[in-house]
Amino acid sequence: MGARREHDQRIGMTDAIRVIPANEAPWEDIAAVFGTRGSSSACFCQRYKLHPGEAFSKFPAEERALRLREQTNAGEPIAESTSGLVAYMGDEPVGWCAVEPRPAYFGLLRVYRTPWEGRAENKADASVWSVTCVLVRAGFRKRGVAYALARAAVEHAHSRGARALEAYPMRTDAGEITWDEIHVGAESIFAAAGMAEVTRPGKRRAVMRVDF
Repeated sequence: MGARREHDQRIGMTDAIRVIPANEAPWEDIAAVFGTRGSSSACFCQRYKLHPGEAFSKFPAEERALRLREQTNAGEPIAESTSGLVAYMGDEPVGWCAVEPRPAYFGLLRVYRTPWEGRAENKADASVWSVTCVLVRAGFRKRGVAYALARAAVEHAHSRGARALEAYPMRTDAGEITWDEIHVGAESIFAAAGMAEVTRPGKRRAVMRVDF
């Protein structure tokens, strides 16, 4: 446990940015990244976590926030699991990345068809991890935070036994992309982290992957 925690504390670090597993961050820091306005403060990274029969519009933001707090095990450094990573610049929380074993994302497996087009994948393979969200706090964008989070996601998944890591980014060269759409991350940040395109299921979407 001690060796893994020491490794986790190093992942994604640069001279200006450090990234830690979300269970090592206080909930107040995670909530600060999601903010109080805009789509991130309404979603709290629950869109891909919904169980069969749950409608996103049927439960309030407060419930989504509560679920995220429980999923991250925020403020519990000895927790065995968490649902993401938190980036800091100095002591300021500036970014979030959702990264977990792929079966944790019920919506990704059962609702969203795009990532699976042209692939014969065992969606329930827990040895394959996924990145479903990369969020940079307003005021800290275009400063390398997303790149640090993508690198950290690769190291985090690898250190916790993943066989592979996937991401489903938008292709920014394919035309105008809204801020809401780019929550899955841009192709460039995952390429810089060592991931490669495996399929291109749509004009604006790619599936990227690294096998360990």
